[in-house]
Amino acid sequence: MAYKVLIADDQKMVRQMFELAVKSSENYELAGMAETPERAVELCLARKIDIVLMDVVMGSGMDGLDAAKEIKEQRPETKILLVTSMPEVSYIERARAVGVESFWHKEVQELPLLEIMDRTMAGESVYPLSMPAVRFGNIISTELTDTEFAVLRELVAGASNKEIGERLYMSASTVKRHISDILGKTGFKTRLQLAIKARGGGLVINNRDIEADE
Repeated sequence: MAYKVLIADDQKMVRQMFELAVKSSENYELAGMAETPERAVELCLARKIDIVLMDVVMGSGMDGLDAAKEIKEQRPETKILLVTSMPEVSYIERARAVGVESFWHKEVQELPLLEIMDRTMAGESVYPLSMPAVRFGNIISTELTDTEFAVLRELVAGASNKEIGERLYMSASTVKRHISDILGKTGFKTRLQLAIKARGGGLVINNRDIEADE
C-alpha cells in the first residue's frame, strides 16, 4: 500500500516538482496540497497523512517549523520532512527540537528527495551534515560566531541594541561591539545595510521580522 503524502509549499513550481517526485514512485500517493502552514496542519488533522513534505518559510504568520510542532503534538505518527532553500543555521536545531524526522536543503541536495523519503518512512532520521556556507560581504557565513549570528538574527527584526541585549542577556554596549565586529568582517557600512543583506539572502530569519511584513 502506498504512503499518503501531503505537499506544503507556497510556490506552485516547487509543489509541482515535489508532485512529480511523489508520482514517480509506486511507494507514494499524493494525498493533498497546501499553500500555507496553517492549511498543512488542517489537512493533517482531517486526513490520513503518512508523510508531509513542507517548506520552512511560506510567507504567512506560521512557519513550517510551527506547523511541524503542531502536527507532531496532535498526530505524532505523521512523519515530517522539512525543506528549505535558506541557509539559516538555526533551522536544523529547531527542527530536531520539535521532532521533525528529516530535513532536506533544496540548494545542496546531498541526497535525492525520494531516498530521504524512503529512509524516513523506514524509521531513519536524515539531516544534512550542515547548512550551506554562503558569501556574506567580504566573508563566508561560517566565519561568523554563534553569538554574532544570534545578534544578527535580532538585528534583522529591527531591534535596538538595548532590545537585542535584553533578549540575549548581554549589555547594549556588548551588542554594539558585536555589531561593529560583524561590520568589520563583512565590510558593510551600516547596521541597516547589514540587516538588509542578511535578511535578503536568507542568512538569518527572525519570525518577528516575517510577522511585521504581514
